[in-house]
Amino acid sequence: MKTIRRIARKEQVIELVGNDFEYFDENKRSIDINKLQCLPPSNPKVIVCIHLNYLSRLKEMQRTQPKAPTYFLKPVSCLNYHKGNVIRPPGCKFLNYEGEIALVVGKKAENLTPEIASEYIAGYTIANDFGLHDFRETDQNSMVRVKGFRSLGCVGPDIACDWDYRNKAIKTYVDDNIVQESNTNDMIWTPEYLLADLSRSISFEEGDLILTGTPANSRPVSPGSIVKVEVEGLGTLENMIVQGEESVHTNWGAIPMDTHAIREIALGSDHTNK
Repeated sequence: MKTIRRIARKEQVIELVGNDFEYFDENKRSIDINKLQCLPPSNPKVIVCIHLNYLSRLKEMQRTQPKAPTYFLKPVSCLNYHKGNVIRPPGCKFLNYEGEIALVVGKKAENLTPEIASEYIAGYTIANDFGLHDFRETDQNSMVRVKGFRSLGCVGPDIACDWDYRNKAIKTYVDDNIVQESNTNDMIWTPEYLLADLSRSISFEEGDLILTGTPANSRPVSPGSIVKVEVEGLGTLENMIVQGEESVHTNWGAIPMDTHAIREIALGSDHTNK
């Protein structure tokens, strides 16, 4: 299986192309990629995420299945990478992990149908769509601040070009404890459907990302925790939570909040069952 990893070396961006996550230099010597700084595996101009796409998450949120997917955008400025630090600002406490799979667009895609959408997919990578739910009530469903805060868009480490997403295990760990566990067969809409649906209104280019949803049990994490997302056949994405140095301004603009509605989202059944 062809795999791709982007790294930083001597202030240069280098794209490594390998086979089954093994990479070689120009002299055909194996590269120890664990010693190299990862970068996001693509350079997207657009990042789109689906709100709800796993039946377990739908059940946890006590929602009925919508007739069509709904989405939100993440700004590319929040993009982060394998082993990059995720910032929780001082004064905030509802920073939630969301282990996901990201579709990587392979070429210009407009007005597709689900039947041909796979031809426009370069491959798949792992994502952790962190959300800062302290701002959940400020932007309604656009979630600009919830999902767009600096460092919250973790993707990587590799793109797997010939990976079949069907019937694959997906797990999220916090400090080596499993906190999310599901299977891609629990998805409501396939990646091809999502790309085709969105391409009716959005013009996608090579490297753009579509995040395909998270299973049940997204919960807040604290500084010092290490969060890993493991997807069968894709590897592991790892990030550490760190305390930010600068507090969010609270004397003007939207401020972090702690309400019943926010706790229902951030804590899920841990809150509603109390």
